[in-house]
Amino acid sequence: QVQLVESGGGLVQPGGSLRLSCATSGFIFDFYAVGWFRQAPGREREGVACISGTSGGDGSAWYAGPVRGRFTITKDNTNDTVILQMNSLKPEDTAVYYCAADPYGRRSSASWTYVYWGQGTQVTVSS
Repeated sequence: QVQLVESGGGLVQPGGSLRLSCATSGFIFDFYAVGWFRQAPGREREGVACISGTSGGDGSAWYAGPVRGRFTITKDNTNDTVILQMNSLKPEDTAVYYCAADPYGRRSSASWTYVYWGQGTQVTVSS
């Protein structure tokens, strides 16, 4: 069955970096779009970054405004892994980060388009 397992979260000081990984299995990785979402306490889940799959796009990436220029999403097709490199972290980046996959390959920031989800990993940015 489809599985997504996030790792790499933790506590980091403002200005620091973290690298989140999402190990996937159970589907044709190239076809699917993959995305990272986050949810802070008391707030709705929001899209952070995503990449389209070959079934519905051209492999291009999208970034939310608050993270553009600081975060980079990468699909490692050799290892079926999605990476989110996060630099220049700010306290407002604190949240649980989730990896998600869309079998239709669409590059979308809307959480409802994603069928499969990981359990999440906590990222805390604090001094």
